[in-house]
Amino acid sequence: MPSSRPDRIRKLLADLVAFDTVSDRSNLPLIAHIESYLASLGVRFERIVDETGQKASLWVTIGPEDRPGLVLSGHTDVVPVVGQNWSHDPFKLVERDGRLYGRGTTDMKGFVAVCLAMVPEMLEAKLKTPIHLAISYDEEIGCVGVRPMLGEVAKKRIKPLGCFVGEPTQMQVIIGHKGKHGVRASFRGLARHSSIAPDGVNAIEYAAELITEIRRRAVKLASNGARDDLYDVPHTTLLTSIVHGGAALNIVPDHCTVEFECRGIGITESKQVTDAIIAWARAELEPAMKTKHPECGIDFEEILDYPALDTAADAAIVTLAKSLAGRNDHAKVAFGTEAGLFVSMAGVPSVVIGPGSIAQAHTPDEFVEMAELMKCAGFVEKLIAHCTKD
Repeated sequence: MPSSRPDRIRKLLADLVAFDTVSDRSNLPLIAHIESYLASLGVRFERIVDETGQKASLWVTIGPEDRPGLVLSGHTDVVPVVGQNWSHDPFKLVERDGRLYGRGTTDMKGFVAVCLAMVPEMLEAKLKTPIHLAISYDEEIGCVGVRPMLGEVAKKRIKPLGCFVGEPTQMQVIIGHKGKHGVRASFRGLARHSSIAPDGVNAIEYAAELITEIRRRAVKLASNGARDDLYDVPHTTLLTSIVHGGAALNIVPDHCTVEFECRGIGITESKQVTDAIIAWARAELEPAMKTKHPECGIDFEEILDYPALDTAADAAIVTLAKSLAGRNDHAKVAFGTEAGLFVSMAGVPSVVIGPGSIAQAHTPDEFVEMAELMKCAGFVEKLIAHCTKD
């Protein structure tokens, strides 16, 4: 392993980017690589495997195990590259003009690489407060993979003092993010030849009524709903994202699926909003469909759910994060993270702070600046120093 800090970070990031960990495939090769690295340093870790046996997270402890510690948390999965116009292989790290290009460099293998690169310094520091690494999977499809790990953390006799989730914030301290609830509505209509359309039940037209109601409520939330000006979008948002339906121009469509989401500023607001929409559809749309034919109707299923984060600005974890980052400002973000789950599932106070910009996440030619990674390393260095104090 190269000895200088920048070289360690580059090498580890190149290694991590080389593993294709798009969420629809296994992350076990990457996890095994990290385990091998940690084992070579004599670091203990716990692997938490999912029900399929194809995904795993890691809980790592450096320092005393009989004291509450601080967590550095990051996910290993990345979004797909299919259909994106990359100028080079997205799974090969390329450095140009101080930028490191590759899928996941910003979101969020850069943060994970920094944390791993700083492990030797953690080991040398004789920590009095332990540092934990929480390395998860399937964050991109609804913060799925961190949940089994947090279930284990919640059972531990000694709970962490706090958590830093390293999503890209350009090292700004983020004390809140919106929650999200996603729903799929499947409309069951009645197919007929389009020449006798009134005899059928048009699933697409009923779906259109739902979409119109979602839009109406979204406008109302934007104009009259609760506001929090720490967010760039200071109100709860609601939208239809995906619609599929119909078979042919001359057939009354007997099926249509609609996927919609709410991102709420309140801890439980997202589900409250979508639940109200479902209740409206049950009362207003489904009876009309069943009047035409009793087997027609709507099936609703939850497809994604994670809570909001709302950490008090004067909380100890916020004060510590600002001290380590060398800045006094804080903000909230619209995108979701695993931080809300650390709070709700394990009772661990959390903030979001990490290298890179969310503007680069999920884009072709995704990159993180080396300067950002070094700022993050400085943050971890100060964390190590903090954890050596009595």
